[in-house]
Amino acid sequence: MQVSIVDQIAKVNREQWNELITDNNPFCKHEFLNALEKHNCVGEQFGWIPRHIAITENDELIGAAILYEKYNNYGEFVFDHVWHNAYERHGLNYYPKLTSAIPYTPASGVRFLAKTNEENRVFPILLDTIVNICEKINASSFHCLFPSNSEAKWMENQQLLTRNDCQFHWINQNYANFDDFLANLKQKKRKNIKQERNKVKKSGVNIRQLDGYSATEADWQNFSNFYNQTFLEKNGTPTLNLDFFKDIAKSLPEQVLLFLADLKGECVAGSLMFKSDTHLYGRHWGCSEQVDYLHFEACYYQGIEYAIKHQLQVFEPGAQGEHKVARGFVPTLTQSAHWIKEAGFKQPIKDFCEMEKEHIDKYMAQVNSHNPYKDS
Repeated sequence: MQVSIVDQIAKVNREQWNELITDNNPFCKHEFLNALEKHNCVGEQFGWIPRHIAITENDELIGAAILYEKYNNYGEFVFDHVWHNAYERHGLNYYPKLTSAIPYTPASGVRFLAKTNEENRVFPILLDTIVNICEKINASSFHCLFPSNSEAKWMENQQLLTRNDCQFHWINQNYANFDDFLANLKQKKRKNIKQERNKVKKSGVNIRQLDGYSATEADWQNFSNFYNQTFLEKNGTPTLNLDFFKDIAKSLPEQVLLFLADLKGECVAGSLMFKSDTHLYGRHWGCSEQVDYLHFEACYYQGIEYAIKHQLQVFEPGAQGEHKVARGFVPTLTQSAHWIKEAGFKQPIKDFCEMEKEHIDKYMAQVNSHNPYKDS
């Protein structure tokens, strides 16, 4: 058995890596991670430095970890500013840290990869290797963000601290079509959604559904412009670029879903989604012209229709946003796992996590009291 630290995922066999991915998750696949690296969407410039772990046995990849050396918390969606500030007040460095996550992607999925039935052998080696790296580079901590449920439970059993958070997901209850979904909602919510969709329709907007095969160079140029504009308007940093979008369209054509909105012959908005075997993931949105309710149509209703038609079980539209509840999305627990090196900070951070859990529990219960479904 050999354990190696990989600074470029291109050095790992693509087919063997993808064999370890469960549910055909697009973000964990070799093609997606490689496109991020190849087109400079990650690296020192953005504080995401690849440090993937590969475990081979007889020249076969049997385990791996998606891992980055981090010098900020940009694009993580699990906020640790309070921890960083506490370290600084005590004269300690919080960075570097190690993070197992998909850059800029608050979507659930595997972070520790292993061949079937090899988890009990591979996972401890991955965690030990990560702790050793932390010691070697003097990293303050290790953070595993949005892992699968089984990974989160395993890490908790290894005494890593668990943080809870909440997203809003849509659950497919074996709906036959969009009207079947609407029929399951309370009357007022159903009426509001119909009105929103009708207003978009009456505006003259035409929405095109594309994938990696059908989207053209011009389509990706338009979407890239929308993506950049969204970040610039919010004083954010647009880390993805046109070459990245074109690359994933070519390498993951069946898992890329692009909705583009045309008005009076001009493309005015776009929404980018990805799909696994069971999940639909909403990721990015942007527009050059404001049309009432077009955001909800392109980012939520088109996705729900697609998920129903293709029998996908869950639609994760991204982080935050209570406005999603009125549109059929429900509070869903998300978790992250954390290893803290500094002995003096372990108990305070543990207390912080426990208080946060109580807050999230209360918040989810409160939001669920306004659940849009009839039987709630």
